[in-house]
This record gives sequence, structure tokens and C-alpha cells, in this order.
Amino acid sequence: MKTYATATGCVKIGCTPADDDMSGKRKYELKQRAAEMAETRRRITQAAVELHGTVGPARTTVSAVADRAGVQRHTVYRHFPTEAELYGACSAHWLAANPLPDLAAWRAIRDPHERLARALEELYIYYERAEPMLANVLRDLELVPALGPTAVPFRDFMAEATSALGAGWNTRGRRRRLLYAALRHVLDFQSWRSLTADGLLARADAVDLASELVEAAAVERRAARGRAGS
Repeated sequence: MKTYATATGCVKIGCTPADDDMSGKRKYELKQRAAEMAETRRRITQAAVELHGTVGPARTTVSAVADRAGVQRHTVYRHFPTEAELYGACSAHWLAANPLPDLAAWRAIRDPHERLARALEELYIYYERAEPMLANVLRDLELVPALGPTAVPFRDFMAEATSALGAGWNTRGRRRRLLYAALRHVLDFQSWRSLTADGLLARADAVDLASELVEAAAVERRAARGRAGS
């Protein structure tokens, strides 16, 4: 088949209906193949995410992922040649289903006390829902070097959350350092676990206690003593 240019466009010489049918069939087959590969990749990713949330990344083997996804080991390696690629896909998949709280909504609250209470409430709800995965991943970070990049979005969120919640307290110098140290502490996942482990505190009480710690860090001790003695 040859194509010739004309004044009104291109004309294909020697093209038959059968040629068009074959071309359409090839396009359909390629599209179908791409869809099948995407579905296999999704199943592998989902299988790995489920295992990470139960036994943890360090105890998740390629064989276990393959079995859960219903594929062969070599299929897992074909889609994810390295651990880092698989962990990256898992992190993106899990975060899409479990988005972090909305920092913009926190920043929109002008009163720092109200902002803090709202943020802690939403963050602790998130921790309740995400505890199995977060506990396993944080536990295994030092054991599995390839996991490192997956923690970056969470660490970035924590840094931005600390900055957002530290605004408006009218602190400076040492008092500001104390405020930010308290914020980092109460926002930390492990701090939340220590407050609520074995039902020690209900969520509302954990939020109240954490808020009081931050507020105490933001207030000069002399002023605090004066109020206590009045």
C-alpha cells in the first residue's frame, strides 16, 4: 500500500477493506493487552498493600504477593523489577484510598486553639483508621531501606502540619521552640498510640490532653503560675 499526497489530502493506493479490518483488530488487541497489563499491575499492588497492612513490608515475600494476586513470581518481577518500584506503587495506591487530613482546612481556622483541637481530632481519627498500616511501615523502615522514599509524603505532611498549627500563638525564642517541640510530639503517630493504647484514653480525652500540653508550652510559666494562684 502506498500513500500519495494530493491537493486535497492524502490518498492511499492499494488499501483494501481487509487491510482496514486487520489494522482495527491490531489496535483493539493492543488496547486489550494494555488493559490486561494494567489490571494485573493493580492486582499485584493491591495484594502487596494488603500484606503490608497485615504482616508488614519486611515479612512480605514476592511469593506471597504472587499467590494473593493470582500470578506467577516472574509476573511480579516483570511489573516491578525492584522493591523500590513495588513500594512506590503501594504507597501511591494506599494514600489514594487513605488521603491525609486537609491542611488547607486547618490553616483556614484563625484561632490557634480552635485550629489545634480540630487538627488533633481529625488526625487521631485518621490514625485510628490507618493504624495497622502505619504501625507496620514505621516498624519496618529501618529493616527495609527501599521503604525510605515511601515515608517522605508523611514526613512532609508532619512538617507542614507543625508549621500550620504553630502560627498565631505569639511566641518567640525559647517559648516558640517549646511550642514546636510540643506540636511535633502530639502530632506523632507513636504519641497517639501511647495515649490510646489498650483503651487508656478515649479519643476526646487524648485530644484534650494533647491540646493542654501544646497550650502549656505556648504560655510563659510566670503567667501560668499567676493564673493558677488567683
